[in-house]
Amino acid sequence: MWYGAGTVLRCNDEAAVRLDDFDDSINVEDQRGQSFGGGFGGGGLPFWLLFTVWGWFGCGGVALVIAGFAAFGLLRNVGHEAGTQQAGFAPGGHSVAQSCNVNAYSHESCNALSSLDKTWKPVLTRMGVPFRAPKLVFYAREGESGCGEAQSAMGPFYCPSDQGIYLDTAFYDETAGKLGADGDFARVYVMAHEFGHHVQNLLGTSDKVRAAQVRSPSAANHLSVELELQADCYAGVWAALNADRIEPGDIQSGLKAAHQIGDDTLMKEAGRTPVEAAFTHGSAAQRMHWLKAGLDSGGNPEVCDTFADQ
Repeated sequence: MWYGAGTVLRCNDEAAVRLDDFDDSINVEDQRGQSFGGGFGGGGLPFWLLFTVWGWFGCGGVALVIAGFAAFGLLRNVGHEAGTQQAGFAPGGHSVAQSCNVNAYSHESCNALSSLDKTWKPVLTRMGVPFRAPKLVFYAREGESGCGEAQSAMGPFYCPSDQGIYLDTAFYDETAGKLGADGDFARVYVMAHEFGHHVQNLLGTSDKVRAAQVRSPSAANHLSVELELQADCYAGVWAALNADRIEPGDIQSGLKAAHQIGDDTLMKEAGRTPVEAAFTHGSAAQRMHWLKAGLDSGGNPEVCDTFADQ
């Protein structure tokens, strides 16, 4: 998961990540324009509970609640399996091209997904891990995922149940300017971070962390932070493997973004005293450290062992 409500990445055109245009091989679903009833009839996870948990514990708490419900099979799996969709078609009545060209952010996100697919597939294959491309699910204000209801207030997130990256592109507009993280690398960093969670899912890391959280509830939040920091590192690994497509200013943009979305930075800006026990994604220093570790790795994901001190 990215950092939830209130997170922003402001961008300009001073530097540009030069990604190839997407093609119809990417998995895209489009829920924009569809109507969702809201709530979770039939025993799903009530959305009011997500907001309550978010208010107390942030998005890390929301992630833990979702994981807990999923572990006991209480979530309604409403996601479509990416492998069942036809090539070039985005469920919901739109082609991939149509969905990816709704606006500039959609196009950019599809380009990023294509690059991430092409970058991580050979890396995981060399590691002996079968690659399965995730799906990118666009929605507006509310949607449905294999992890329950999707809401714009939650920010971009990854759902392991249906291997989907969920994105309301209004996230970039509605919160623009609040953090001052310039450069379009910051937006691609969002996609690369969420794709990092997909990599964790394919590697089995996510399942191991959830099992450890069940065994040791007191360490659950700390483990969630380590998982988020590893996703930051994996974002850096992707960037390292695409260094020829990244402008010099993009790296600084990414590091600045990592600093601005550190838990301590956000707590200070909210007038709160930073408390490590309440962190959900890591401090500014930690997020910068692990993004840079990935950037400096030469494309080696083995440097991203954020759990080494466990």
